Amino acid sequence: MPSFKNHRMSEDIHRELTDILRSVKDPRVSNMLSVVRVDLSQDGSHCKVFVSSLRGWDDTVESVRGLKSAAGFIRRELFARLKMRKSPELHFIADDSIERGAEVARKLERMAIAEQEESDDTDQY
Repeated sequence: MPSFKNHRMSEDIHRELTDILRSVKDPRVSNMLSVVRVDLSQDGSHCKVFVSSLRGWDDTVESVRGLKSAAGFIRRELFARLKMRKSPELHFIADDSIERGAEVARKLERMAIAEQEESDDTDQY
């Protein structure tokens, strides 16, 4: 179970990474990229960063390639902003949770429309 300090540092990293990703100049990194989750190891030496793009899975995978090549810049910026004792090694991982969430929302909307049409049909008789 992560300690309070580790959890707080994960939240700080999440907040700063969200801002730093907007300043990455690599064309492969999507401007619609979102940091979904940050998992910091107990000793603070490794950090898994789960990212997702609103534009779909292919865009997310391409953005992860760009982020891996820009990891040195991102790590240096993170270290400078958070004044950390040691900067964790960043591991960027593509995540499709935003896409899955949008798909679930579309299905729920279709079900609501179908239910509404069904109730309209029964009201006519």
